[in-house]
Amino acid sequence: MTFCAPQGFRLAGLACGLKRDGRSDIALVVSDRPCAVAGVFTTNRVKAAPVLRDQALLSRPEPLARAVLINTGSANACTGQRGLDDAHASAALVADLLGCQPEEVLTLSTGVIGLPLNMEAMRRGIVALVPALRADGWPEAAAAIMTTDTRPKLASARLSGGAVIAGMAKGAGMIAPHMATMLAVIVTDAALPAAQLGGLLRTSVEASFNRIVVDGDMSTNDTVLLLANGAAGANVPDPDEFQTALTAVCTELAQAIVRDGEGATKFVTVEVTGAATKTDARAVARQIAISPLVKTAFYGADANWGRILAAAGYSGVDLDPARLALWLLDAQGAPAIQLVAGGEPAEYDERAAIALLQTPAWGVRLDLGQGTARSHVWTCDLSHDYVTINGHYRT
Repeated sequence: MTFCAPQGFRLAGLACGLKRDGRSDIALVVSDRPCAVAGVFTTNRVKAAPVLRDQALLSRPEPLARAVLINTGSANACTGQRGLDDAHASAALVADLLGCQPEEVLTLSTGVIGLPLNMEAMRRGIVALVPALRADGWPEAAAAIMTTDTRPKLASARLSGGAVIAGMAKGAGMIAPHMATMLAVIVTDAALPAAQLGGLLRTSVEASFNRIVVDGDMSTNDTVLLLANGAAGANVPDPDEFQTALTAVCTELAQAIVRDGEGATKFVTVEVTGAATKTDARAVARQIAISPLVKTAFYGADANWGRILAAAGYSGVDLDPARLALWLLDAQGAPAIQLVAGGEPAEYDERAAIALLQTPAWGVRLDLGQGTARSHVWTCDLSHDYVTINGHYRT
């Protein structure tokens, strides 16, 4: 799909020495005019300095933003007062170069927890970023925010009135529902007030970024920001149309994170139907999606459905095992093979099941037989490469 860039935004990404391998490691997103802004942040009680700073800035009445600075290499988490001071200093330098207030510059970080920012490299990078800003700088910025990602993640949508929503994200590991280490910056040239942006963003995040699991670990830095500068005109878009488009952009980015999960070889949709409540359905789906035994079976193309039922059984939801039914779904989400009926093995072709599980995208559907509520989670398998990547993350 062709990527569309909103009006009035410029981006840049480059290497300044934050990563030891010389890859791009710092990015800047700038609006030519002040933006209404909203954000959703990690629910982890251990929060990085940039998260604390951004949350404080966005808690002000009618906050405005002109820029977002993103660094890799260091998460700037568990770095105490020094971490907060470094985040403030980085924002102040950006503001000075752009001619705006430091409070209009948001900061995001990703990388190793407990490692302070290399401020010499940060200053060098910020000074180089500003003259490099371009309206078509999206690919460079998206590449500069990657850590264990293998590819940049971009998505966009155009509204009927001509306004555009576009975003970039990073994430491959430490991904779990309720904000999962992922970062996303989404911008639009539509005219929307901050009071409206917050609700729109929370709804879209709940339907996208809060539905993904790679490994079940929650980051200290997870952030999704939404900036609206109104450069496409003063006409406020239809809220329903904007919500649909925003959710589509968020969903494309969220699914791209799962598809690029650390060591992942399969994209798996976990559906739970027939639940008494939506909360129950989601709890069961999440438990299945984070189970190491289930995820390793996904990797091995092993139709070991007992692991799925066992994970559902310890989800905390009150289940009747005799009512459970389980299907394998094809890549389009249609039921392909029934594995369990009435809590017991169904007659199915084991070879056909293995063949389906060997394909790159499929799903499972577990019906609880208790009601009409349903939910889903997007996840991936757990391979040898995941252990290799994370066993040597710092070394």
